Amino acid sequence: MRRDGARMMVLHRAERRWEHRNFADLPSFLRSGDLLTLNNTRVIPARLFAKKPGSGGRAEVFLLEEMTPSVWKILLRCRRRPAPRGRLELVGGGEVEILEYGEQGEATARFSVQGSVLDFARDHGHTPLPPYIKRASEAGELVEDERVDQERYQTVYAHAPGAVAAPTAGLHFSPEMFTRLEAQGVQRTELTLHVGLGTFRPVSADRVEDHIMHDERYEVPPATAQAVQSAKKEGRRVVAVGTTTVRTLESVAAKHEAVVAGSGRTDIFIYPPYSFRVVDALLTNFHLPQSTLLMMVSAFAGREFVLEAYAEAVREKYRFFSYGDCMLIV
Repeated sequence: MRRDGARMMVLHRAERRWEHRNFADLPSFLRSGDLLTLNNTRVIPARLFAKKPGSGGRAEVFLLEEMTPSVWKILLRCRRRPAPRGRLELVGGGEVEILEYGEQGEATARFSVQGSVLDFARDHGHTPLPPYIKRASEAGELVEDERVDQERYQTVYAHAPGAVAAPTAGLHFSPEMFTRLEAQGVQRTELTLHVGLGTFRPVSADRVEDHIMHDERYEVPPATAQAVQSAKKEGRRVVAVGTTTVRTLESVAAKHEAVVAGSGRTDIFIYPPYSFRVVDALLTNFHLPQSTLLMMVSAFAGREFVLEAYAEAVREKYRFFSYGDCMLIV
């Protein structure tokens, strides 16, 4: 399927109505002067296979975040976890030593591999597809579909390695779509938020206020900060592509009263009621119930309106999740 071949449900907040369109119709809903803001993070091949010395028991090492060139935060999946200072042999060569365990299956580990950990992952790692998409072979060998996923599960503008999941709303864009939007006078700017697993963990607390978001790294370049400031000052719309872009813009604005250049970490959790400081329109995919992402969308468009729209999307058989259809909220 073409990147820009998805269906698109358009929600008009002020009129509380929706219409069924295609992503190819996006230029019809944007206008000259709009500032399209994109997250240029690149998904790393974060899934590594390993085995236990001696027993040969299988394990999966999932890269989360680099702490130093050889030490990473990881998720470890195996039947019996090694004790701290225990080691695993990596498929492809080298080993990983477990330094300490954290919460929710996380651990800190030291890698001994040829070259950098990212270089090793590029040669031997697997695309960290969501669990509802089955691709990788348990033996650690790439199958044909995953070779396709290595590029398909990236946006065409991804260039900052560090994410363990794609900013999925951006997967719909093709170079041809950007050409059409540029000819129409739509401006474009980029920022980086390295998507972590915390974004997708469901809210399990009894009170939504008690849910704790895992923090994620972001960077706002000076040119992007200037572009957003100019758009807001001139009354032009800031159109966010994806919830990760919203998180970055709103987090920086909440901290500094404006979108300014810089890097840092954000654990912002946006849910109703929330007053948006920056974002005027949002392109997003469809999200799981009880997810923080659906709560953000509900804050942006109104909870009851969004739930009604989702019920309509189910009736109309829209495709949900990563490789699914999308929703434009204006």
